[in-house]
Amino acid sequence: MNSEQVIKSKISPSFPAFFETLKSWKTQNYKLVFTNGCFDILHRGHADSLVKSASFGNKLIVGLNSDASVKMLKGSGRPVFDQQSRAYLLASLQMVDAVIIFDEETPYELIKQIQPDVLVKGSEYQLEEIAGYDIVLAKGGTVERIELTPGFSTSEIIRKIKNEK
Repeated sequence: MNSEQVIKSKISPSFPAFFETLKSWKTQNYKLVFTNGCFDILHRGHADSLVKSASFGNKLIVGLNSDASVKMLKGSGRPVFDQQSRAYLLASLQMVDAVIIFDEETPYELIKQIQPDVLVKGSEYQLEEIAGYDIVLAKGGTVERIELTPGFSTSEIIRKIKNEK
């Protein structure tokens, strides 16, 4: 496979498209790590959090909010980049093993289907605020809250760009 095919092979438009890969990874006893986000304008903070997330296991699965989901969460004018562009950029990163697009506000149903061993979110969230924490803990997994890289925020980047006009 060439590089573009490898990148595209990491992207699943929904859980059913990812199911065979998941089954294979579980058969091989990989420790599965799940994180999620909008990843609208990919920046250093995103890369740092993905590196930290990947360090908790063997396979990093990224749940990506669909365009409709981002619009629900962030309002009109968002996302800046469409879901296919955001998925492609995430999948091009070495530490990311799979990108699954989801339409809901939270990845709760996706987490229920995947049953990851580790769930990772930023430390700004309290445990009870993390979608799917109960699912992961109930199966004996762990929830990791990581420090985010200060000074990086997609919303702040957008504000800076708008003010520079």
